Amino acid sequence: MRIRAGTVVAIVASVLLAACATSGPKFSEMTASMSPAKPDMGRIYFYRTTVLGAAVQPGVRLNGEVVGKAVPNGFFYVDSPPGNYQVATETEVERKLTFTLEAGQVRYVRLNISMGFFVGHVYGELVDETKGLKDIADLHYTGEPRTP
Repeated sequence: MRIRAGTVVAIVASVLLAACATSGPKFSEMTASMSPAKPDMGRIYFYRTTVLGAAVQPGVRLNGEVVGKAVPNGFFYVDSPPGNYQVATETEVERKLTFTLEAGQVRYVRLNISMGFFVGHVYGELVDETKGLKDIADLHYTGEPRTP
């Protein structure tokens, strides 16, 4: 069985891209050192659990502002004031998720990937705290905390 050079290059590139998310500390390693959001703010965690479509890493926009990237096996968070929020990602098409954030509330947005015509589509899914904490425990930090 012959393997074409292009196939080998694609496999190696996918593995290397997937490894990019492993440079930061794991959530479980940094929780003790993370300060909570200020009492008048909420916190939104964004995370992606799969390396499927590793090369597809669109920017994640929160109310129109890019706050991070959908990096495989990575997470980041944003502290924001209470209000209505829209999370958007875009590859071939734009996908949107809307929700309300309360003061002191923590929200978890799982970034999933689905098949597209040319490129995979990354989209946000709001999950509950139990699932969110379980999902991000072994993911690596890929961003800087942001506050408005």
